[in-house]
Amino acid sequence: MSAFKLESLDKLRHRIARNPQHGMHTDVMVYASPELLEQIEKDASLQQAVNVATLPGIVGPSLAMPDIHQGYGFPIGGVAATDYNYGVVSPGGVGFDINCGVRLAATSLNRDDVTPRLKDLVNQVFRDVPCGTGGEGRVKLNPRQLDGVLQHGARWMVDQGYGEERDLEFSEESGTLHAADPGRVSARAKERGQAQVATIGSGNHFVEIQYVESILDAEAARAMNLHEGQVTVMVHCGSRGLGHQVCSDYVAQMGVAMRKYEMAVPDRQLACVPINSPEGQSYLSAMNAAANFAWANRQGILHFLRSAFQTIFGKSTRLGLVYDVCHNIAKRETHSVDGRDRDLLVHRKGATRAFAAGRRELPLSYKHVGQPVIIPGSMGTASWLLVGAQGAMEETFGSVCHGAGRRLSRAAAKKGRDAREEQKKLHDAGIVVRSESREGILEEIPDAYKDVDAVIEVVHQAGLARKVARLRPMGVIKG
Repeated sequence: MSAFKLESLDKLRHRIARNPQHGMHTDVMVYASPELLEQIEKDASLQQAVNVATLPGIVGPSLAMPDIHQGYGFPIGGVAATDYNYGVVSPGGVGFDINCGVRLAATSLNRDDVTPRLKDLVNQVFRDVPCGTGGEGRVKLNPRQLDGVLQHGARWMVDQGYGEERDLEFSEESGTLHAADPGRVSARAKERGQAQVATIGSGNHFVEIQYVESILDAEAARAMNLHEGQVTVMVHCGSRGLGHQVCSDYVAQMGVAMRKYEMAVPDRQLACVPINSPEGQSYLSAMNAAANFAWANRQGILHFLRSAFQTIFGKSTRLGLVYDVCHNIAKRETHSVDGRDRDLLVHRKGATRAFAAGRRELPLSYKHVGQPVIIPGSMGTASWLLVGAQGAMEETFGSVCHGAGRRLSRAAAKKGRDAREEQKKLHDAGIVVRSESREGILEEIPDAYKDVDAVIEVVHQAGLARKVARLRPMGVIKG
């Protein structure tokens, strides 16, 4: 492990200066409060951010968000942009759960409407939206239909009756990356994903019934049709086994291809190839297809959530999509760097796009306030809704954190704890939890995560994003 020195530029920004002796092409910029920085320094995530700074063609600093923690190759909570013409693409900069993301829907119900029947609602969602490692969904696909999902994402789902046209308007990229090629996805990956559309999976994935506890930006909240006391639903999941297999397939291929291109990196988990090489384009085509699968997955979940709410509260109950963001992706974007526009591939690994007001990519309803940024906390604390701010466009390629960030490993979270006791603690706090497994509760206890309010405060005070609303959990469904 190379030695590095962390220099504080202000209370929220810290720099590891470029060191050519360690192969670094650029600085590392870390966004964190002193308290969060103390937690961050306990794992190898900053070393991983230093390693990212060695990638060929990197543009601007290697970025570390306040929720940063150790991941595969890249840190989780890391952002790196590479020049699209001469830089590299690295699957480790996207991760195994391609387009893991968050979808937030606002209901036509208030907290007082839901509380008396909360347990019934949680049980109904648990029945209607399968969860767990091997959960099979209610959307049955033949091979031709699966290719349609990989090609067209959420659009395919809406065309088949799983959702509403406006759902596409309020999804990042309208729920479809068009440069997708199902032919670049292996037969094994397709086999793993074929039965998993409209399922949550396991780990930190969930459906959470919440209410709007407080609103801090009235104009942005109005644009999103949100008010205090309103019940919302948050979905956190990704591309399931299909995306995992795509990543595994291409990491193995790139490890071999790097010798062909005479490239070396300090960590084999950072395996990469030139973006415009045959291997690079093949990976991006498969990654885009896996991202489309994830958008289709979340679209299917929203469809069955609507059904569950209407079963309990009547056919007039509405769930309108606020937004859907992905946080494990590499996307071709144009950003201003040193006063000129650059064609970049922005790797966001456990990081969320946070475009400021005015960007052409935003829905018309949000152009004047900025892109919604959805940040889950933990099932016992709170989540946040933000909007992207100009500081993110100037400093982080329009990116912010994606969650609270783990503080304890899954093994450490489970040690010495009893699932029933943890479930009772949540019940006593007014939170109803249904989980497919004991591990689903223990691995995701609130103590396993950093303080989400502290993480949000960093990006808010740094001018990367602006607080809109704080959301409190009422019911949680997990794998």
